[in-house]
Amino acid sequence: MDKVISTRVDESVAFEIENLSKSLRIPKKKVIENAIRAYAEQAGPKKGKDFLDRSWGAWNREESPAETVKKAREAFDASMRRHQP
Repeated sequence: MDKVISTRVDESVAFEIENLSKSLRIPKKKVIENAIRAYAEQAGPKKGKDFLDRSWGAWNREESPAETVKKAREAFDASMRRHQP
């Protein structure tokens, strides 16, 4: 089942979609679907990869966990004080 989406694109992109559609003799819908699939295959995370493999190093920090918590608490407190009358 097809789903309708709506988006604004630059005129040059719309022109390129139109030209590809005419030159390849396929509907614009197919041009866009093929482009998205190719982009997802190239740029997206590979299937079967473990979450930890994809996020390796995200937890490595120079500061200790206590320092991280302290900074987060200070930012929260400052935000709360800023919004008080």
